[in-house]
Amino acid sequence: MLWFIFGWTFLIRKKPTSAPDTKRAPRSWAGLILQGVGFGLVWALYRVPFGSPLINGQFAVNIVLQIVAVVLAVASIWLAVSAINELGKQWSLAARLTEGHKLITSGVYGIVRHPIYTAMFGIMVATGIIFSNWIAIPAAVVIFVIGTKIRTDLEEALLREAFGEEFTKWEAKVPALVPFIK
Repeated sequence: MLWFIFGWTFLIRKKPTSAPDTKRAPRSWAGLILQGVGFGLVWALYRVPFGSPLINGQFAVNIVLQIVAVVLAVASIWLAVSAINELGKQWSLAARLTEGHKLITSGVYGIVRHPIYTAMFGIMVATGIIFSNWIAIPAAVVIFVIGTKIRTDLEEALLREAFGEEFTKWEAKVPALVPFIK
């Protein structure tokens, strides 16, 4: 059910009319593809039989991991929905600037600069804990982090160029991906 909510956030919900682009970073799609490969790994390398424990013979540890995964998934969905609502017309899959673009530093952007990537990472790890073979999780994390690094570098270059000192101050104050940890 949480995946349906997560998917709705990105794909199905009514999106506000987008402003025309003023600048794009087309290479950001390479990062998105790598992030997608990370998601693909946690879904494709599932445990057999389906629903079996992540760590054999560790009942209590598996229960704790399942609870952590659900909490992580719920928190990730809240973070993604909050971030997309905060961005409004500026939200896009592509790294871009729009006409009249504003640097959003309020809401969840006051605790993390890239809350959508943080949310995507959280839901991917939660999915891995619940469904995947243990080997899929670290492999997916590495690939996802590489894709995220590509995207954040390109996005931050656009924002730094457009907002200069305002971006630099925000960057110094707010962590990139892990809330509250600089």
